[in-house]
Amino acid sequence: MRRLFPMAIVALLAGAEAGHAAAAQTGPVLVGTYRDWFVYTNGTGANKVCYALSQPKQSNPRNANRDPIFFLISTFPAQKKNAQPSIVPGYPFKEDAKAEVQIGSDKFAFFTDGTTGWAEKEEDEPRMLNAMKRGQTMTVIGTSARGTLTRDNYSLAGITAALDSVADACK
Repeated sequence: MRRLFPMAIVALLAGAEAGHAAAAQTGPVLVGTYRDWFVYTNGTGANKVCYALSQPKQSNPRNANRDPIFFLISTFPAQKKNAQPSIVPGYPFKEDAKAEVQIGSDKFAFFTDGTTGWAEKEEDEPRMLNAMKRGQTMTVIGTSARGTLTRDNYSLAGITAALDSVADACK
């Protein structure tokens, strides 16, 4: 099942760094910074989306040529989709490859489609979010279309406040 990933987020990822507010009022608007996580909104009414995002603290291999790398948790009120995690690895995934998110001893499988990955089982998403709130770090492992195995390490500092902010912003 293909997940929602609006072009507004793609535009943000292509042109903005996570630590900076969007310049145009019609684009993404920074709601707040929560340690290593940033919360944005974009659009209004039926087109509104709210999301938290972070970039890895460390990526391996270090010499890999990649676009910006992000982990997002998005809410789409009009579609009644809340706190939907996704991976943007900065490269096209290998066709039919799976990605993995590890938080402590918990592991979560992600399916991939092009340059994005989503939780393979929607029913795992609440468990993943709870693990993120309890954890300190998160590792995302994926394989590029060229066969490069990547490992991105994220800080989870600020994730609980960021998720609360997303929920408030998209009430």
